[in-house]
Amino acid sequence: MRDVLRQCSGLAAIAAALIHGVIGQTKVFPRITIEPQRLRTLLRLVWQASTVAWIGGGVLLLAAPSMSSDQARHWIVATLACVFAFAAFANAWATRGKHFGWMVLGAVVVMAVAGY
Repeated sequence: MRDVLRQCSGLAAIAAALIHGVIGQTKVFPRITIEPQRLRTLLRLVWQASTVAWIGGGVLLLAAPSMSSDQARHWIVATLACVFAFAAFANAWATRGKHFGWMVLGAVVVMAVAGY
């Protein structure tokens, strides 16, 4: 059961990342004005860097149950729980809890820690 929770947290992390990336490109960036253009490109790339990082974290959470090292599983879960907890907190604080993203990221943390 713990392995299933860890893998569900990985799938939720990947889903959150993909939604984050798509919404950023289709809803956020088309509506904002950033000058100079070079800075706009930089902000888009930084936005997508977090998308790629969250996908990588989700893949690690998916793969963790198949690892033979207990220590590796421990550090994967501990590190990614901190990363996603910070992201959930930042999202909730910045949007005053009005955006559902903090709940999804919080669910990733709860499932990952419960699976530990």
